[in-house]
Amino acid sequence: MIRFPRLDPQPETVWHELGTTPRQAFRAFGMRRSGNHAIADWLLRNTGGSGTVFFNNCVPGRSPLSSFGTIAVNGVRKPVKAAMADLRGTCAPAGAEPAFLVTYEDIPPRGKRARPISGDFEAAFDTEVIIYRSFLNWCASFLKKLQRNKSYSRTHRASIVLKSVDGYARMLSLVGEAEMLALVPICYDDWQVSPEYRAVRLAQLGLPMRDNSIGRVQAYGGGSSFQDKAVSASDLTTDRRYEQMAGDPDFRGILSIAARDDMLVRQLEQHFPQDAERLSAYAAGKETDHG
Repeated sequence: MIRFPRLDPQPETVWHELGTTPRQAFRAFGMRRSGNHAIADWLLRNTGGSGTVFFNNCVPGRSPLSSFGTIAVNGVRKPVKAAMADLRGTCAPAGAEPAFLVTYEDIPPRGKRARPISGDFEAAFDTEVIIYRSFLNWCASFLKKLQRNKSYSRTHRASIVLKSVDGYARMLSLVGEAEMLALVPICYDDWQVSPEYRAVRLAQLGLPMRDNSIGRVQAYGGGSSFQDKAVSASDLTTDRRYEQMAGDPDFRGILSIAARDDMLVRQLEQHFPQDAERLSAYAAGKETDHG
């Protein structure tokens, strides 16, 4: 179990707006389309007690209590405006000592920055999680999601993905240093298919195994980029996204550029060697539509 001490000598002081001190406070980081919400749901289902509060997609540099994109209490999403107006009342159903999960997208948990990621809450978390996914499946899912927005030009979509590729590489570099940085890494690809992998990560997090299933498809971010009608997460073919996009010209163009990113390739050689091999083929102009 990786657990680091709260640095604030009286951590309950930063939670006073809620009228409670959490029994557990987690903070999770991951790139968009990395399975963040599926893993967040699984974490909350296994926290042990009855009450949970989920502050999703918070704004870096601000208090998570005033910058969440969405909020869920005991697994039920609440209207954001109403929650902002009465946070204590919104969170009251979670009970006296709920578990809290705060998440951030597209920002690494370590690195130089002008302000702490969570403001005054920076030292109030027990455990930090970094979520990551194989590059080719992540890239395919991300592009497919952007293609749903018909107002985006092909150039605009490609620029968004390529900018995020740099963030992906930086996030993956932290996975290799996770133990030293007191981070718990969770690979979505392994998490999706292996109950044993999930059990090991729960033990590492010090959580009881109450529900080790992968649950239902989460509606956050519009649900699955490929299977918008899927209900059970077990129906998702998340390990085949690369194959499903292999013939897409935009996808192939993005991979041709990404294949020349030395930092990305080095990280993939360490964590996803098969992806590194396929990118090498793109760099050499030898990749086929079927990989």
